[in-house]
Amino acid sequence: MTTISKLSVILLILAGLFILSTLYFPIWRIELDAPQYPEGLALLIYANKLGGNVDIVNGLNHYIGMKTLHAEEFIEFTVLPYILGFFGLWSIVAAFIKSKRNALILLVCFMLFGVLAMYDFWRWEYEYGHNLNPNAAIIVPGMAYQPPLIGFKQLLNFGAYSIPDLGGWLMLAGGVLIAFVNLFEFGVLNRFFKKTGKVAIFMVPIVALLSCSPKGPEPIILHKDNCSFCKMSISDGRFGAELITDKGRVYKFDDLSCLIKFEKDNSEKGAQANYVHYYPSDNELIPAETAFYIQGGSLRSPMAGNIAAFKTEKEAMEYLTKLQAKKTDWNTLNQ
Repeated sequence: MTTISKLSVILLILAGLFILSTLYFPIWRIELDAPQYPEGLALLIYANKLGGNVDIVNGLNHYIGMKTLHAEEFIEFTVLPYILGFFGLWSIVAAFIKSKRNALILLVCFMLFGVLAMYDFWRWEYEYGHNLNPNAAIIVPGMAYQPPLIGFKQLLNFGAYSIPDLGGWLMLAGGVLIAFVNLFEFGVLNRFFKKTGKVAIFMVPIVALLSCSPKGPEPIILHKDNCSFCKMSISDGRFGAELITDKGRVYKFDDLSCLIKFEKDNSEKGAQANYVHYYPSDNELIPAETAFYIQGGSLRSPMAGNIAAFKTEKEAMEYLTKLQAKKTDWNTLNQ
């Protein structure tokens, strides 16, 4: 049998509509945040134009020698709407043709397009981040300003976060549906479930949980990293702390009190995880929410928070007596 099922027909039509809808929504976004822009800046990339804070970003680019961004200079903005329209219509037509071979060719071509599109995006980022004007107002020897292809990257005092926007997720959803149709129609899914049985059912939520697990802490480099709140160099490996946002950006602090103040002043950044230095060790980070704390006494931290963190309550009580401190906890510290 060479024709596809009714389920696959519906999925291909839905995939086509998803792909066509990307013509109306931003496909990608690059967010920038820095102390001088507390609300952040966003560069939105549509199929045929640039959106967001383009003028402000161009002004910043001028100072560091990057080319300014103008949609008319990109041939991609001319051809991309036609390519997306072609694939969207092809998926819908493929649903009515009902040919397995046609669905497979569609999948291969769409995957090749996705790979080439990501390479072209990376090439564009590389060119704009490395080909700098030698006469720019701000020149940092050896510094390049290439944004991340996906994820977070620190560029001087700017944090750059690159991720698909609504249009990009819709395009991805369309590709996933096309792939599902082919896996289903060519019996791959049936063979997989026959071999793996119930194990596969249990593996799905496990993989999902692992993929959503928080990013772990980055090592704090003493005497090199600066505190994101007080701007002082982090020099004591017993009192530092670290905050990781929902977007994966890492903020480092020389004192737990600095982290707490920073989080209160920047609640919009969305803390995914907090870490604090394990006091008895030299520069070891542990989860802040599950740590045991003592404060005061003879403790002397860089910014007078005077807070020490421990892995176990027994250990904290031993140091409490030794340092004549008092017991406290994470909730009390955050009041």
